[in-house]
Amino acid sequence: MRPRQAWRALTRRDLLLSSWPWRAMLYLISGVCVGAVVLVLFLAFLLTGAVMTLVLVGIPIVLAMGLGGVPVAALERARLRLVDHDPVVSPHREPDRPGLRAWVELRFKEQATWRELAYTGLLVTVLWPVELAIILYGLVVPVVMISTPLALVEGDQINVLKAWRVDTLPQALLVAALGVVALAVAAYPLTALAMAHAMLARLLLAPRDDESGERLAELTRSRTRLLEAFEAERRRIERDLHDGAQQRLVALTMTLGLARVTRAEETAELVGEAHEQAKLALAEIRDLIRGIHPRILTDRGLPAAVADVADRSPVPVEVSVECSERLPSAIESVAYFVVCEALANVARHSRATRATVEGRFRDDRLVVEIRDDGVGGADASAGTGLAGLADRVSVVDGRLMLSSPPGGPTLLRVEIPCAPIAHSR
Repeated sequence: MRPRQAWRALTRRDLLLSSWPWRAMLYLISGVCVGAVVLVLFLAFLLTGAVMTLVLVGIPIVLAMGLGGVPVAALERARLRLVDHDPVVSPHREPDRPGLRAWVELRFKEQATWRELAYTGLLVTVLWPVELAIILYGLVVPVVMISTPLALVEGDQINVLKAWRVDTLPQALLVAALGVVALAVAAYPLTALAMAHAMLARLLLAPRDDESGERLAELTRSRTRLLEAFEAERRRIERDLHDGAQQRLVALTMTLGLARVTRAEETAELVGEAHEQAKLALAEIRDLIRGIHPRILTDRGLPAAVADVADRSPVPVEVSVECSERLPSAIESVAYFVVCEALANVARHSRATRATVEGRFRDDRLVVEIRDDGVGGADASAGTGLAGLADRVSVVDGRLMLSSPPGGPTLLRVEIPCAPIAHSR
């Protein structure tokens, strides 16, 4: 949280009438609950790991505690929205390879993981006990005082906080009024404490400048791989034109030339042969154009283009793409080629009997999921084109996630932030 923004709320004259005190109290109370639960879980894991270490089973449990700050930090970044309007993004990078091992190796190498573990240690040892004590004195005591008239109705006299003896209604009302004043006064230190906690959380859990440099370096490597892929695609198109359509057109030209100098009875046969060669050349050019950018995607949008790809797949594919509005052409193109490559991988490697393609546009985000019931075990480093897909998706600030355990099933999920366009192309 930025200091100027954080403390601006405390200088407001209408602080007590705003939502800030209530949000600050909710932030502190939820933090106490989270800290207590995390402390219990950490002690349980530590005790289990210490006991199981005798049979070597507990060693992975103890090592896994080093990653215990990752889920806690994710929860804390979500809780920050209670008192901080600026969202805190995750400082972690996506692994280059799929699988749990690649994820664990990357997390242990990242500085953010150890900062999150340090924050978790502060939360369970210092922050939540201190905040619990302050909440008890700053919130519970005024609430008990305010409820004094209600408690007096049930008895002849009460001892408020074991300090004041109240036996008449005027005394109870006076104590309740003092409780209201105490609660109003306590709103300021409680809000300040919540702001300080939020600033500490942002300091330890938000991305650092050096991590932004790592992201930039990874983005540069991704762009390099993408340029190499584009160059390979250019060479493929050149080769296909030279070996395919160009040879067909050369043969067509030679056939028509023979038709001009042959006898009349042989001309019809040569013209027919030339016609067949022209149709084959046209079909090859259409296939080549479809591989570059299909006309159906430009004219009818992503749902129709995905349905067309599914119809041409050798594996039966069920399609459900809910996207009533046109999206930017770059987004549609990326999503289309993700589906093409994924279905091609299903046909080549998965030994699946069926596949599904689901797409939906919700909350300015396009989500596409491709599932199959194949043997699983997909690996981005095995030359199946998944690394290239990840690079293509990263160009439009999207994310590609893969779940493909041995034995299947396989799920490829792509999320791309975007906004619909108002006009049709």
